[in-house]
Amino acid sequence: MVFSSIVFLFFFLPIFLLCYFLTPSKFKNVTLLLYSLFFYFFGEREYVLLLLASCALNYFLTRMMNDKNKKILLTIGILINLGCLGYFKYTNFFIDNVENIFKTEISIPNIVLPLGISFFTFQNLSYLIDVYRKQVTCEKNLLNYATYIALFPQLVAGPIVRYKNIDEDLKAKKIDFAKFGSGVRRFIIGLAKKVLIADVLFSSMRAISMSEQTFISYWLVAILTTLQIYYDFSGYSDMAIGLGKMIGFDFKENFDYPLIARSITDFWRRWHMSLSSFFKDYVYIPLGGSRCSALRNIFNIFVVWTLTGLWHGASWNFVIWGVYFAIFLTVEKLLNKKRKKLSKIMNFFTPFIILISFVIFNTTDLRTLSTSLKGMFGVGVKFINHNTLYYLKNMIGIIAISLLGIGPHIKETLKKLQKGKLKNGIDALELIFLMSIFFLSIASILSDSFKPFIYFRF
Repeated sequence: MVFSSIVFLFFFLPIFLLCYFLTPSKFKNVTLLLYSLFFYFFGEREYVLLLLASCALNYFLTRMMNDKNKKILLTIGILINLGCLGYFKYTNFFIDNVENIFKTEISIPNIVLPLGISFFTFQNLSYLIDVYRKQVTCEKNLLNYATYIALFPQLVAGPIVRYKNIDEDLKAKKIDFAKFGSGVRRFIIGLAKKVLIADVLFSSMRAISMSEQTFISYWLVAILTTLQIYYDFSGYSDMAIGLGKMIGFDFKENFDYPLIARSITDFWRRWHMSLSSFFKDYVYIPLGGSRCSALRNIFNIFVVWTLTGLWHGASWNFVIWGVYFAIFLTVEKLLNKKRKKLSKIMNFFTPFIILISFVIFNTTDLRTLSTSLKGMFGVGVKFINHNTLYYLKNMIGIIAISLLGIGPHIKETLKKLQKGKLKNGIDALELIFLMSIFFLSIASILSDSFKPFIYFRF
């Protein structure tokens, strides 16, 4: 079940909200947990027990922690969590590579990746480590902890929510109607991002990819790919944050207009912030961060970004993608220290570096990736042809609309207008706009084929 489906929008969500609001405060987490498990069961019935076992394991490990045994229990917890993630996510990848290297066949059943395992595993790990560090108080109520892990708005594609950030919300269970309204608004915007922009960009990208490729078409595909991934994932995050607000939870932001970043470092402060902060707090800083020798710092960067790439998927393109960013982040650090003029020149190329990165991200076949990268640098292709010109003319509208939404200008302008004398009129126009894009999104869902969120595969 996905947020941009008729089943979710007109059956699951209204019934859940009705039951949740009618449930007395002290039993709201029971309702939330049951519906969250049903939500997961609807899409991944084989692994509901895995999700529950994961909750139980980490809950009991933290409950048993004391000053004498906490290191042992932490080690056990990390090994089991990462072992489970590694088995389901990387076994096939490992075996495929062994078979290719040694030209042999290893008989093993194909392992299906459980939905959302990367996200709920990292939430379990963050809680386990935070309890070990005494940064959060150990949750004594198993029901509350299971609700935190299984919380359906962010269960299958994030953002990665830290327990300490929603601990009070989980126990307070307050219904704030102003927050509910804000959540509905945020959900509708996220739905429109996904259905009216990301899915249209995806269809456009597929159409041009099927024609004869040119230098311009390769870059056009790169632009469409980057915009599509941004609107798809940020749209999901908007919906998750909006759903959270509807039921009284404040999830931290996951995107901060990353496509207007002025450097690669700035980009990763704005893109998928919940994942970036996880690797920073639980991998980069424990390795020594930047408070070490220059060589060690470079090693730390490459470890973190190789792991970041692998987290996204068991494929070599994700490893290349992670190392690609590690290289540019390292270069930026070195230039900022010694060659600030060169650093400014490199910042000029940030949009191009980002565009190339998403071509790497979105192309799992290495031969196709090699062809695409060569084409982007004009190797063996024409500059432009009639097909490319035709698609360029037809796609200029959706690209222009997409580019309008990658910065904060519209949001800031709306805030200024709402503070002025035209506040009531602007509020009315905003309501009409939200209702319009909601009905357009529903019409698009009814008329179009199913397109899952990109980050569901991670």
